[in-house]
Amino acid sequence: MPSGDSPGRPSTPSEIADGSELLITSIRTGNTEVFAVDLLFGDMRNLTRNPSSEDRYPIWSPDGSKVVFTSNRDALQTWNLYVMDADGQNVCRLTNVAEYGICYFPTWTRDLIYFGYASGDGSEAVIACVQPDGSGFRVIGPGRDPAISPDGQTIAFTQHTGCGYCLFAMDADGSAIRQLTTHENQIGAVTPAWSPDGQNLLYSDQVGKKLELFLCNRQGGNQKQLTHLEQFAASAAWSPDMRHITFRLTDYDYWNYPDSKAYVYREKRSDKRPVWIMDADGSHSRVIEALHYHCALDGSRPVWKPTRTTQ
Repeated sequence: MPSGDSPGRPSTPSEIADGSELLITSIRTGNTEVFAVDLLFGDMRNLTRNPSSEDRYPIWSPDGSKVVFTSNRDALQTWNLYVMDADGQNVCRLTNVAEYGICYFPTWTRDLIYFGYASGDGSEAVIACVQPDGSGFRVIGPGRDPAISPDGQTIAFTQHTGCGYCLFAMDADGSAIRQLTTHENQIGAVTPAWSPDGQNLLYSDQVGKKLELFLCNRQGGNQKQLTHLEQFAASAAWSPDMRHITFRLTDYDYWNYPDSKAYVYREKRSDKRPVWIMDADGSHSRVIEALHYHCALDGSRPVWKPTRTTQ
């Protein structure tokens, strides 16, 4: 399998910092649960422990003390936002969306949680926000896959432009919308992610009939392809020290085909979308063996626990 490495890059991977921990979704219990994983030792902790539900899209709070995730635990066909302590205790629902509504891809600043929302009536997907105590829910505007910048000032998001999806940004209040990329990605799964210093964005773009990971600055300039894996790479996340990038990799864009999507979610194949890691320049891309065979199929990012240096 192509590695994405090229001449002139370091011959050995950068070392992973001791104490590095990821949030992932796993089906090792037979259900989609949120786990915290120690990257060095492979130790895993089941945080949600709710076998009657599907729990997805986990993220840390900015200080790492809490976790936000989505779940259908209160209504089988409806996905609300929930928050819990980092050890899985004190679960609290944050949203009360309409039946068949779906909350997804949350990101958290110090005072607000931003997320994508799709209603069950087929209307346009929107970006919304809510306070960490569940108050102040409001819709900001149309868009998908939102990611709020570390300073809380800018939302990166995805928008369909007629022939495909491109990367956009806007101010946190929904104003000053600007387009950052012009290449129209017909596959989707752009899933932008900010670097911890707020200066760059990771995103997925179409190369041929596949998805590769790209990097650009916050204005959309200096675009660079990071992976050359010839599969579907998406849902990337930066390590707090900005030395590593984790992402999800699969060989099939099943999310674009309703019948296939329903089948793979029902089948719960444990080897179809593992977590990969690479150095921040795109070198040394490789699967994380501890997360090779039991990751869930949803598009949740493998997000790194924040450290004090990123606060």
